[in-house]
Amino acid sequence: MPFNTKLTRALGIKIPVVQGGMQWVGYAELASAVSNAGGLGILTALTQPTPEDLRKEIRKCKTMTNKPFGVNITLLPSMNTPDYGAYAQVAIDEGIKVVETAGNSPGPVIKQLKAVGTIILHKCTTIRHAQSAIKLGVDFLSIDGFECAGHVGETDITNFILLSRARQSLEVPFIASGGFADGQGLAAALSLGAEGINMGTRFMCTVEAPIHLKIKEEIVKAQETDTELVLRRWKNTSRLYKNKVAQQATKIERESTTGKFEEVAPYVSGKRGREVFINGDPDYGVWTAGQVIGLIHDIPTCDVLVKRIEREAEETLNKASALIVPASKL
Repeated sequence: MPFNTKLTRALGIKIPVVQGGMQWVGYAELASAVSNAGGLGILTALTQPTPEDLRKEIRKCKTMTNKPFGVNITLLPSMNTPDYGAYAQVAIDEGIKVVETAGNSPGPVIKQLKAVGTIILHKCTTIRHAQSAIKLGVDFLSIDGFECAGHVGETDITNFILLSRARQSLEVPFIASGGFADGQGLAAALSLGAEGINMGTRFMCTVEAPIHLKIKEEIVKAQETDTELVLRRWKNTSRLYKNKVAQQATKIERESTTGKFEEVAPYVSGKRGREVFINGDPDYGVWTAGQVIGLIHDIPTCDVLVKRIEREAEETLNKASALIVPASKL
């Protein structure tokens, strides 16, 4: 049975599950499969070398699904800053109705997208950042707990607290991100006030995810303890898969007497991380993974996964409601 939340109504989707905008993973193959399954697939803008490449990927995705899908634009500190406005303009030109934004100073991009009525889903790791995003006019917030993969923020607040704080203090609807892999998680998020969930690592471990099978098998084997927090020293904490390179980076970070980022930079190179997904060697470079890897035990198609989540969530919510006994029956 399709769900009815503010997220499903606004986006025109059946199941309140959003695929995370993952670098080197958010291609048309995955996004279209998630959308076809009833969730919201997302293309990652900066996975494409240029805005025109993003245009081609959007058009490719349209040939693979007639369902809604979105684009992720993550604004990151960089020596060579991408033309975020040009990527946003391509999304506008191609009729993309929903854009996931994340990162630093998203104001100009959000203003550009809101001018044409784009639905903005903005990712935050703190309530303070969420409140700032609300002032920019975002439509939904993606509340990202400390469990998540990639940039976890510096406050170490898990979703159990963060989602309840969002429910208590935010006037804009939100979805839950970080730590979700199944329908029980979706049911829990809805119970805590969220309108849906965002899943990244779980969607990496699907048939359609455009990464090497050996990496998917590595995720299936992994425990919830198999992630590493790197770059904490420079207040740019990232949760990565605990492989040899991530552990070497952490060792240098802890033992360095100079504290210079240059010492650890070669180990956290995004280029080597991209190669991992192509060559299938989990130790070749760093790659992001959330603590949720401990909950992932198979490599289903997106259709099987999303429908399973729908069924599990429905069963879980029905089971919870059955615990309430009318006073007349006591």
